[in-house]
Amino acid sequence: MTMVAAEKHVHDLPEDCICTIISLTSPPDVLKLSLVSSTFRSAAESDYVWNVFLPSDCQDIARKSVTLLKYTTKKELFLCLCNSILIDGGNKSFALDKSTGKKSYVISAKELSILYGDEPDHWNWKPVPQSRFAEVVELKTICRLEIQGKMKTGELSPNTTYGAYLLMKISDRSFGLDSIPTEISVKVGDEEFVNTAYLRNPRSKKEQLESLFYRNRMEILKSRVNKGEEGLPREREDGWLEIKLGEFFNGRNGDEDIIMRLMEVKGYHVKGGLVIEGIELRPKH
Repeated sequence: MTMVAAEKHVHDLPEDCICTIISLTSPPDVLKLSLVSSTFRSAAESDYVWNVFLPSDCQDIARKSVTLLKYTTKKELFLCLCNSILIDGGNKSFALDKSTGKKSYVISAKELSILYGDEPDHWNWKPVPQSRFAEVVELKTICRLEIQGKMKTGELSPNTTYGAYLLMKISDRSFGLDSIPTEISVKVGDEEFVNTAYLRNPRSKKEQLESLFYRNRMEILKSRVNKGEEGLPREREDGWLEIKLGEFFNGRNGDEDIIMRLMEVKGYHVKGGLVIEGIELRPKH
């Protein structure tokens, strides 16, 4: 059978059959197929196809949006949700992955449990133009650094591997943040991912020099912490840094707590200059 003949046979199929076929692909594939012919274009616009890519609670999520979402079709709703929206009074952001339709969230610093987070001697809440949220929080000075975020597995896409990331900046006035590795973890039910990381700006010359001058002291402090990979923050396209707290597989069953932590409580030294935007949970490709 020639390609032309095969294409003719496809076009002879009922539209609902074509809709079923293309719904088994992916959102980018559907958009490409809409350019093939008028038959595919009509199927690619159908609510049936785009409903497959939308989460079952998409209407509830849309109603939580801080700003009114304007859409008349499931395709328009999908595209609206692919552009990050603020929900829950502006304390979380939500987005769908454009290629898979999987959910991702950013939990704002306001929604995190931060030790002494409401005490102005230790933390400073302030607006930052680069943030999606109304306020971020900057560490002024503290000895015990403890940050924790929580979410439910039922809020995420099932059968998906997720990564949890702390979104942060390190100010030019920072001090004591990378004297000792921080302990990071992600716990889901009885399973826990534990590791270590340095709160260090990858471009900072100041911190590199301090590491050279205080190497002996830092090695002594480091011995107090459980061994880990000693990860480093990564620069993001939005201007923030992210540090991976851990990852987990989100199965279908149950609605368990996801507990994400970053702690540095074993150095007993003063530290400051860490700016926190929130914690992101996003699917891994």
